[in-house]
Amino acid sequence: MKNIHYLFLGLVAAIGLTACNNEWEDEQYLQQASFKANVNDQGVTTTYVRFRPGGVVKYDLPILMSGSTVNKQNRIIHVGLDPDTLAILNKEQYGHREELYFRQLSEQYYNMPETAEMRAGESVTVFPIEFTLDETLDQSDKWVLPLQILEDPSYGYQANPRKYYRRAMLRLLPFNDYSGTYDASQYKCYLEGDKAKPLTVTSQRAFVVDDHTIFVYAGTRDIDFLDRKQYKIFIRFTDEIVDLQTKKLEIWTDNPNISFNTKDADGKEWVQSYSMSESMDPLKVYLKKIFISLNLHYTFKDITQIPGQKINYEVEGSLSMERKINTLIPDEDQQIEW
Repeated sequence: MKNIHYLFLGLVAAIGLTACNNEWEDEQYLQQASFKANVNDQGVTTTYVRFRPGGVVKYDLPILMSGSTVNKQNRIIHVGLDPDTLAILNKEQYGHREELYFRQLSEQYYNMPETAEMRAGESVTVFPIEFTLDETLDQSDKWVLPLQILEDPSYGYQANPRKYYRRAMLRLLPFNDYSGTYDASQYKCYLEGDKAKPLTVTSQRAFVVDDHTIFVYAGTRDIDFLDRKQYKIFIRFTDEIVDLQTKKLEIWTDNPNISFNTKDADGKEWVQSYSMSESMDPLKVYLKKIFISLNLHYTFKDITQIPGQKINYEVEGSLSMERKINTLIPDEDQQIEW
């Protein structure tokens, strides 16, 4: 009887072992093609591209094949434009305020293929985009290159159905050595003649014009003001020495209606200057820090805040920025810690 009992247990064990398989070797999910393009709170992917007038700058957008196992076949991933999603995004973000809409980047500023190849044994590839930027691309507009992974039964793959995986809304932000977000805690805007109650902002975004020029918006304005295009203050960085630590800035506007002025009541020119320095982080020895400080002083007239009236403002103070560069990363757009 005892032998029969052991025989029965052995038979059950054999059946159980026969039924088992290495389930971790099988695909547990669906293999779907997706962009790797993290979105911000506006639903777009911030895309930094070095401003290089007359030259081509390559940007590689990663494409992933999801799943628990490695892709086992060669695949050709098809990519196309997606203006419809961009239109929906604008409505969701800004309603009917079309002056604030994201605008689709014109074809003259980029070149891209129709497909990207993902080889067997790989689960990551890149979709190469070549940007050709110049001074004609006005950064007071919010330029976006809207992309989507195309799907067809003949393509031999599935596109991830989720919105921010199948689509990439690339918000293009060209950069030079001076552009970026500056701290504005020491930057004050006053009603002219009354410095008791300054208007302040926490930061000012500086946008690219060319290799040595940026622009900011006058006073406390930013890119989400409907009238922002009338208040661009251009800043050119020169090599003219002001003192041992600073060099001269040239500042101007392209709108004479705001009566931009850089002189005091006696007609004396205010000094516009900047300083730059760099150092290596004492703890993260691979991290280089570049410090930029701008000293600005100007007046302008607000011609749009109250229809039919002009309000005089005086702006003075400093804007400062620290740019951190990871020297271990070869690609410039990736090595800067934005």
